[in-house]
Amino acid sequence: MKALHVIGARPNFMKVAPVLRALDAQPGVTQVLVHTGQHYDRNMSDIFFEQLGMRAPDINLGVGSGSHAVQTAQVMLRFEEVALSERPDWVIVYGDVNSTVAATLVSAKLGVRVAHVEAGLRSGDRAMPEELNRLVTDQLADLLLTPSPDGDDNLRHEGIPAERIRFVGNVMIDTLIRLLPQAVLPPVPTLAEKFALVTLHRPSNVDEPAMLASILETLVAVSRDLQIVFPIHPRTRARIRDWGLPLPEDPARVLLLDPLGYLEFLALQRRATVVITDSGGIQEETTYLGVPCLTVRENTERPVTVTEGTNILVGRDMALLRSALTAILAGQGKTGQIPALWDGRAGERIAEILVGEPAVIGV
Repeated sequence: MKALHVIGARPNFMKVAPVLRALDAQPGVTQVLVHTGQHYDRNMSDIFFEQLGMRAPDINLGVGSGSHAVQTAQVMLRFEEVALSERPDWVIVYGDVNSTVAATLVSAKLGVRVAHVEAGLRSGDRAMPEELNRLVTDQLADLLLTPSPDGDDNLRHEGIPAERIRFVGNVMIDTLIRLLPQAVLPPVPTLAEKFALVTLHRPSNVDEPAMLASILETLVAVSRDLQIVFPIHPRTRARIRDWGLPLPEDPARVLLLDPLGYLEFLALQRRATVVITDSGGIQEETTYLGVPCLTVRENTERPVTVTEGTNILVGRDMALLRSALTAILAGQGKTGQIPALWDGRAGERIAEILVGEPAVIGV
């Protein structure tokens, strides 16, 4: 069996690593790792590959940045040549980035079987480009590998036959469990005993001046009681600078860091009093770690982190964010539980399914 993995952005790296390792242990499997280059920060990509213990990609399409349409089209054009030359038995796609839907479209048109890892997640918000990618990918993929039972429910509701759906658990948690013992705090001498770890990257939060100003104003107010540790994306840093948004020049209150490697960020998550984020993957990681998480979004494609985990959706309501923080500091934060099959073996289950599947899925 020949498996061709397609990744395009850093969240995909944590998802592909366990599947690569598990398929390496299966006899008679050849694997090709294709990096589309959708995320083109070479330094950060290299750090993630090194820390995850992954080999370098066999093929890099070098797509780079662009609008959603341009990026998706470029991946399709370049990936078609790879699919035709490699002739894989399976194309395995991950998550919900543009590379995912582009590779799925190409493979479906060529008659190549597609397996979607992290299938079935839905936010219900079609204004999110990722939601459109999820919907299209899951309609076309032959095998839908879900991280939680709500994914199965969503797919059945959309008319996907049950024989194409497999509940396998969360591959990101495989990576977390394997690497947690290696997670070491970055050398930050001003790190307080208690701190709020913050990540913000979604356009609805950082590309709207009024919203970003409101979030920062709230964080500055909170920093009087709890240190804010903010690994800040260069684009977000540029928005703050260009719009003249104030932040204290006191690292004991607001500590701005450059983007971190996976292990360093994981160590900060484990130590944090609370995490404030708009990231999907971080909602999952905090649920596993038992760390309270406040998500600055109106919806989430990972509802299990709310119903079972430590996550609270605060949306754009900064008063709700403040009150939730007050409750956490008073020891009243959500404790939650670890969802089913978030046990570090999702990659193994995926490998066994792929190797054991018949030539035609769902027929």
